[in-house]
Amino acid sequence: MSLQKLLAYQKGFDLSMEIFEMSKTFPKEEKYSLTDQIRRSSRSTCANIAEAYRKRRYEKHFISKITDAEAENSETQVWLQFALACEYMSFEDEQKLKMLSDEIGKLIQYMINNPGKFGV
Repeated sequence: MSLQKLLAYQKGFDLSMEIFEMSKTFPKEEKYSLTDQIRRSSRSTCANIAEAYRKRRYEKHFISKITDAEAENSETQVWLQFALACEYMSFEDEQKLKMLSDEIGKLIQYMINNPGKFGV
């Protein structure tokens, strides 16, 4: 199976692209703080899934890296909360992105609990 066929990777990529598009509307003064942080953490979720997948031969490395993806996904949710609180996005948009992030978190947790199903 290729990396791009992993559901967690696909959904993580989709989330990061949705965040990228939505964050284009954030105020310019947020460019080097909230905008960069939310883009970075959402992209890092995907990057860590990719790294974990490439390290799947070694269970401890796989679990360590996929756990990093879980942490980045959680960080993304915090930035979504800030974006909502600062009124940079609507409640509906925040909920939509949070639900996708929650789904990604569940997929990542499944990978952590079942490394053998991913070629470990």
